[in-house]
Order: sequence, then C-alpha cells, then structure tokens
Amino acid sequence: MAAIVEVENLTKEFRTFRRREGVWGAMQNLFVRDYMTIRAVDGVSLTIEPGEMVGYIGANGAGKSTTIKILTGILVPTSGKVVASGFVPYRDRRHYTRHIGVVFGQRTQLWWDIAVIESFKLLKEIYEISEADYRRRLGVFSEILGLKDYLHTPVRKLSLGERMRCDLAASLLHNPPLLFLDEPTIGLDVVAKDHIREFLKEVNRTERTTVMLTTHDLSDIEELCRRILIIDKGKILFDGDLQKMKKRLAKFNQVKFFLKDRAQVPKLSLVATDGIACERVDELTYSMRFDRDQHSSAEVIRTLVNTLEVRDILVEEEPIEDIVKRIYLSGEVA
Repeated sequence: MAAIVEVENLTKEFRTFRRREGVWGAMQNLFVRDYMTIRAVDGVSLTIEPGEMVGYIGANGAGKSTTIKILTGILVPTSGKVVASGFVPYRDRRHYTRHIGVVFGQRTQLWWDIAVIESFKLLKEIYEISEADYRRRLGVFSEILGLKDYLHTPVRKLSLGERMRCDLAASLLHNPPLLFLDEPTIGLDVVAKDHIREFLKEVNRTERTTVMLTTHDLSDIEELCRRILIIDKGKILFDGDLQKMKKRLAKFNQVKFFLKDRAQVPKLSLVATDGIACERVDELTYSMRFDRDQHSSAEVIRTLVNTLEVRDILVEEEPIEDIVKRIYLSGEVA
C-alpha cells in the first residue's frame, strides 16, 4: 500500500532582520536592516502509512508547526518534495483540503457568533456532504464526544474543552483520510483530554483515519501513538516505535514503595547506596531511582525487602519526558 504522506529533504527558510532596541534603534531599522536567514525545517524526510497514528514532538521552535503548515498547504517549502493523499499540498490546495482535516489548538474553524450546529451545516454545504452521511457522522460524533448539550450554543459561549470537541467533529465531518492535529489538548482538563483521546482512537479504529499529532503533552503520545518522530532545530532526531525507543534509551528505573510505619524511615540510608537515589513522596511513600546499567530492578527490590518492612512496591519505567529531554540536550540519539 502506498504511503499517504511522503516527505523528502524538506527545507523551509525564513528571511528576517535583527531589530534594534529603543526609539533610535527603531528609526535605524526603517533605513538600515541587518537581514538573516533562519532555517526552520532542515532536510526532513518521512513517510506515513495509511491508518497510522504518529506523534510529532519537539521543543518550542524546533520546527513542528512549520512542518504541519507545509503539510497542510499553508506554507510553501523552500525546497524538497511533499506529497500527501496524492496531492502537492501548496500547489493543489483547493482539491487537497477536501482530503484532510486540521485542528490547531488555539484557533477555531467554527463561526464565532453562531450556534455550533449552524457551523456544521455550513461545513456540510462547503464539503458537499450528503444528508445521510452528515446525519450519521454527526450522530456518532455527538455520542462519543458528548456534543448534544451545546450543539445549539454560540461558539463564543463554549469553554475551551467544549470548543475543542466541536472543532474535532468539524474537521472530520467530511470523512478525510488524513487528520493533522497541532496541540489539540492544550489547556484542557483531564476529563476533556480523555474525551478527545477516546474519540481519536475510535475514529482511527473504525474509519482507518491517519493521524499526525503534535503536542507538548507526552501522555497524549503514549495514549494514542505507536510511532514517534522527534524534531529539534529543524532536523529529525528520532523516527521509530515508541516502546522500542523507551526500551533502548531509558537509562533509569524507578521503584516506588510504601513503608509499613515511621520506624522504617531511619533505615532508608541503608538502601540508598551508590547509584541509587531515594526521594520522599509523602510521609510513608518513597521512590528509588537507579541507573539500569549499574543495578537491576530485582537487585534493588531484594535489598529493599531485606532491609525495610514495606506494604507495597511498584516498579516504574523512566518517564518518557526524561528520555525526550535527554535527546534534546544531546542533540542526537545514541
């Protein structure tokens, strides 16, 4: 099966100038400008297969949103090849937009002053969706996302979580095979995030919708994506299976344990030896973090139960946030 997204040696450069400070500096900028070229995306190559859910992550300014804007046809690349759903996004934008859905976390595609259902009806006409398909999809989306209570509410009166649910439904009303999500859960509470994650899983399972997701919330990635792409300074640092990355690059393990009583606290120094750091979580809960190359989980647990009286023990992997942070700092994947 052919890839739904093909990107080869993609580059995007912006020309800007250094702004001088103060009033005199602003006057100088009117007549003399020191221009410079910034390469936001630098030789990115990737392919995405139909039905994949791919997490695309990076620090602020790494090039994530620029890549998404090129893939959606908003920006024209400086060089390189981009083909998505059989179209060159920036060149075939009018036809291409019928084959994609896009959600930007801080921007809405709904009309601000009219009811949500009226926005949906307008999108139905724009995308020429049949009445039967429109009613069927709206019914499914309303059920999964819980839209029924505010379909007749103006968009400006919705909370951020309610608006994001409506934006997701709007982006998928025309049943696009490809969905781009840029920070779809930013600023949302736990309940709203859960609704959106379950909806995306269901759409991917039933419709085989391909999803490319950029986010700073790595729990979104762990919940939804098997594959992860890490970009930094415009270059791809990692492209592969999320679980394999965690196994290969995880440097530390963590054991959380619950002491039987306060009398065990003075004995903690006996288990916090070289390469094992012990931290207090609450009065009787502690965690031990240790280098996997120096100590095994079995060895640490054995020392723990032979030294202390504990009520329970929980072995945890190193958080994905710590692994990604190390990749950013080193600039490469070992």
